[in-house]
Amino acid sequence: MFTRKIAKATVLCAALLATTSFAYAKTLKLSHNQGPEHPLHISMQHMADKVAEATNGSLKIRIYGNGALGTQRESMELVQEGTLAMAKTNASELEAFEESYSALNLPYIFVDENHYFDVLSGPIGDDILAASKDKGFIGLTFYVEGARSFYANKAINSPADLKGMKIRVQPSPSAIRMVELLGGSPTPIAWGELYSALQQGVVDGAENNPLALTTARHGEVSKVYSDDGHTMIPSIVVISTTIWNTLSADEQTAIRDAAKSSMHFHRAQWNDMTKKHIEQAKSELGVKFVEVDKAPFIEAVLPMHAEAAEKSERVGSLITRIKALTQ
Repeated sequence: MFTRKIAKATVLCAALLATTSFAYAKTLKLSHNQGPEHPLHISMQHMADKVAEATNGSLKIRIYGNGALGTQRESMELVQEGTLAMAKTNASELEAFEESYSALNLPYIFVDENHYFDVLSGPIGDDILAASKDKGFIGLTFYVEGARSFYANKAINSPADLKGMKIRVQPSPSAIRMVELLGGSPTPIAWGELYSALQQGVVDGAENNPLALTTARHGEVSKVYSDDGHTMIPSIVVISTTIWNTLSADEQTAIRDAAKSSMHFHRAQWNDMTKKHIEQAKSELGVKFVEVDKAPFIEAVLPMHAEAAEKSERVGSLITRIKALTQ
């Protein structure tokens, strides 16, 4: 709670320094937890540039990275309150705010990258982004982040290898349930605390895309990346409903168009940068990449699909629609 108060105060101070009124400033503050070299930051800057261009500079997006305005969850709460205009989060975090996002978090719900992108860029993705309007925020766009796999200081070739291991997960019911079904001990830890947690043995491993090894330097303390590809969890840029309603129709259109443009821009640069970062993790950090048989992992977590559908009619419908796109 204390940390959240600090984050809120930081946002308020930043707003006061920039202007005495949001309405006059036309500057939207966007919070995220990555550094300026990360593909996500670069894609958000692409969006910001497009907005400024489309509005002749009358509407701007100012990006605050590295968690400067708080953690992802803290930023989301500020967005809901209307204290912060925008934030980058991901489907795991948003599951606690809007159940629709939980359909995207299910392990092996996507058969490949093209299926993943078709879902996010089409009517299903639009439906999910719009679902939270009455909950204080609106989704603007998805950013792909590839497949997530386990990394530790030993190979994880099957679910049996996870037995007794403490695995860092995001604070998501889906992520927790997945690791439980695979035999590990799920341990929610904030992203900014994960490096030291791995280094000090607070957790034995984590799960993320390969860029975590390099941009967050996790490859310095976790030397084996086991490519089981259990989930494809996108990042999402959201905007406060309160702030959105103060914008003109032209400004809203400029933001939506820029967000869509940045989604396609991001996909192209993400794939290129992932290849480079994998090679960097191997050559500079000595990380070993291990290909694993996914079948045992799929079998262990498949019950999650039925569980999610039984728990929520809304999520069950989304699961059916997602799977139908592969036919």
